Parts: sequence; C-alpha cells; structure tokens
Amino acid sequence: LSSLPLQILLYVNGIYYIFYFLATLAMIIYKSQVFSYPDDLLAPDLAVLFIMAILEVPRLYLGVKGNLTEAEAPLGLSLGLTVGSVVLCVYLLLWQTYVLWADVLLNAVLLSAYGLESGLKVMAIAAFVS
Repeated sequence: LSSLPLQILLYVNGIYYIFYFLATLAMIIYKSQVFSYPDDLLAPDLAVLFIMAILEVPRLYLGVKGNLTEAEAPLGLSLGLTVGSVVLCVYLLLWQTYVLWADVLLNAVLLSAYGLESGLKVMAIAAFVS
C-alpha cells in the first residue's frame, strides 16, 4: 500500500530543500550587502529560514517512515509539520524584508511541492486506514 509517487516526491523534495536553503541563505546575505537591510529585521528572516530547516528534517523523516511502514501516525505528524513549513514558506514569500523574483520562484516551487505532497499523504493515509 505504500505510495511510490509520495516516496519519490519526498526524496526529490529533500534534495530541492537543500538547494532552496542554500539559495535563500545566499540571497539574504546578498540583500544584506546590496540593500539597506535594517539590522533588526535581518535576524527574524534568518531565524525563519533556520527554523524551517530544522522543521524539514523530521517532516521528511516521518513522511518516509510512515509511507514505508504503512503507518498513519507518522504520516499524519508529517502532514502537520508540512502546515508549519507552509506558514514559514509564505512568510519568506510575502513578509520578509526584501522579496526578489528569485525568492518568488523558489517559494512557488516549494509551495507547489508541499501541496502535491500533502495530497499524496492524505491519499496514502486513506489507503492505510481502509
């Protein structure tokens, strides 16, 4: 009953998130050097990025574990952590100090992956329960 598309998407999302994290960190550093980035706003933007990275590890682990063991609880927890990741992603998309077009592109791809992954998790949970 394990979902192969979900497993593939979790793997691809893990690789994409590494790229996302490094690119977003580089852009925050770039923006702090090029633009007049207020010092009191640099820390929250960096904190959101690092909290998101910390949240991503258990989210992906629980998703993979729940899918491979066909257990609803880890997949449900992973789905809950996905909601937190979506909120932080929306912060970086809409409310960070400076938003470049590259930020919009990176966050749009990540939000799309989260949406697709969430749908597949719900379908997998439904298959495991029945």
